[in-house]
Amino acid sequence: MSAVVVENVSKQYQIGHLHRATTFREALVNIAKRPFAGDRRNLETIWALKDVNLKAEGGEVVGIIGRNGAGKSTLLKVLSKITYPTSGRVKVTGRIASLLEVGTGFHSELTGRENIYLNGSILGMRKKEIDAKLDAIIDFGGVERFIDTPIKRFSSGMRLRLGFAVAAHLDPDVLLVDEVLAVGDVEFQKKCLDTMDSLHTGGRTVLFVSHNLAAIENLCPRSVWIDEGKVRMDGESKDVIKAYLGTFAGAGKRGLDLRNIATRGGSGEIKFTALEFFGLDGQPLKVIRSGDNLVLRLHYMSEAPVKGPHFGVQIYSDLGTRITSLSTWAAGLDIPEVIDKEGYVDLVIDFLNLMPGRYYLSLWLKSVGATAYDVLDHCAAFDVEAADFYGSGKGIDGRFGIIFLPCRWKMQGMQAGGTEQEFK
Repeated sequence: MSAVVVENVSKQYQIGHLHRATTFREALVNIAKRPFAGDRRNLETIWALKDVNLKAEGGEVVGIIGRNGAGKSTLLKVLSKITYPTSGRVKVTGRIASLLEVGTGFHSELTGRENIYLNGSILGMRKKEIDAKLDAIIDFGGVERFIDTPIKRFSSGMRLRLGFAVAAHLDPDVLLVDEVLAVGDVEFQKKCLDTMDSLHTGGRTVLFVSHNLAAIENLCPRSVWIDEGKVRMDGESKDVIKAYLGTFAGAGKRGLDLRNIATRGGSGEIKFTALEFFGLDGQPLKVIRSGDNLVLRLHYMSEAPVKGPHFGVQIYSDLGTRITSLSTWAAGLDIPEVIDKEGYVDLVIDFLNLMPGRYYLSLWLKSVGATAYDVLDHCAAFDVEAADFYGSGKGIDGRFGIIFLPCRWKMQGMQAGGTEQEFK
């Protein structure tokens, strides 16, 4: 018997609809604002999910991947009955536990200990069961010192650790996890992965949503790629991830037009329009090699003067691991205002110490506050080729990691075939 069955599930949302009045005063205000409130012609509907079919057997760990807004989180919310499908049928066999958002089911005024009991009860645990597992939950969450402190004083990472600890100790038959690796330190992420792996070996089913494709490939033999609310591909994780990454705009191009990318976020007051790759000599690069210098030219266009923007670039490995995040803000470059309607900024990398392989770029334009002007996830790809950096004729091999560190070896008490060399 399948542990999870999703048959022809669709989920529709309405956006832009009127706020339904709950008091006489609100009703009067709505009438004053919109005298034709009964006219529903301006309603807009979107399909977060459309005819999704999915089955997961008992003991299976299934990764769910896709771009932001593709419908991954909506699918998990439907499975956990936080929301219900517009059409279709969902069946989950056995006890289900879900960790979909940081602090879900927590009360900010209660202490960590009290919230363990509250959250555990919501998930279906009896008090005796929670009593027996209380110490293990606290230890797993790593919040011993603060367990009797109101949870409103917890950081988002502490809340996540405690929430995952409760869900993991529920002994669920089906565990739904959404981006649990996005918050928390490396030690906690390892605990999460170990827990999901142990649930799998114990015959439990796990559905795991993450942008960390390395974790997906390592943990999940099978993955489902959701795109615009539909299942685009379902199969072996390695094949699904390869197909998914292959759809990102501009793979392998040295110059990229960014104006017509639809899957972008932000307010749009200022936008990226193009991306180019140059060397320090100002010439376009045909080949990028390990150890080379590199200039990323980010072209932009603004509709009006924009105050205090910050430009950012993130580099990801071919499995979605973020290698670095670079920005004008982190570099201490203060841009008071962008006046010109069109222009560009150059990110100069004097030494590219990446191993050979394919890498992806994400770009963002933000203000110091919460405003995001333009956000492009994985909008471009570039390939780094091997180089004989050490002059040994052996090159730099991508099998040895993600980055390489220029180094020198000293030998004492043995015969060395060559002389000591130093690289800067």
